[in-house]
Amino acid sequence: MPILSRITIYPIKSLDGVSVQSARITSGGTLWRDREYALFDAEGNIVNGKRTAKIHLVRAAFDETLESVLLSAQGEEAKFELGDSKLEEWFSDYFGFRIKVRRNSETGFPDDLNAWGATLVSEATYREVATWFSGISIEELRQRFRANLELSECEPFWEDRLCDEPLCTVPFQIGEVKYEGVNPCSRCVVPTRNPLSAEPTPKFQKHFAERREASLPAWASPEAFSHFYKLSVNTRVARTEAGKKICVGDVVQC
Repeated sequence: MPILSRITIYPIKSLDGVSVQSARITSGGTLWRDREYALFDAEGNIVNGKRTAKIHLVRAAFDETLESVLLSAQGEEAKFELGDSKLEEWFSDYFGFRIKVRRNSETGFPDDLNAWGATLVSEATYREVATWFSGISIEELRQRFRANLELSECEPFWEDRLCDEPLCTVPFQIGEVKYEGVNPCSRCVVPTRNPLSAEPTPKFQKHFAERREASLPAWASPEAFSHFYKLSVNTRVARTEAGKKICVGDVVQC
């Protein structure tokens, strides 16, 4: 059986993640502190990697309590408490337009409102994808694809077992927490860029999709793939699971 080997949460959406040993399920079915904060412009539009590559150049280091963050960019750094209004000033100065930092401690700010749970991928998948691109390491792929949960003790693309045809979900469990696999995660422009320099990798999407299709395992549901620029699995967690924890080392059952 696969084992949960890594948990990564992203306290501020689109910025660096934090590796943790355990994570509690919130009342909204998300991982505690994952995408709890997000950046918005004055018109209420989200500011993320899809909108601007400049966000890749911001480094964020969070303290152990995830209550404060050290931000650095363009040779300057500053530390802030999360929720501090000066955090908005820093981002506004950096981007050159007004930034509002919003917080949602119940559901965070997931990309897929129909699949608000953690995203999941296997370590073996990253190892396989790394062979498709010269000079891109497994760690860099983690930063490009930004999945929350990583599994070990399984083969590449094992997670495709957790997807079925559209409108169908696949039940599975990590430790004591019951999940539903919803669909393979369609990727945006973000994985095509170097996560530190923001430089695009030429033909990344095209090459990835070709190799993904050629590598599709026998257990994958073809109906789940309208295209092949997809990696990791989007999930849902019932509100009844609130308060439970997942931990590194938990067995994954399906």
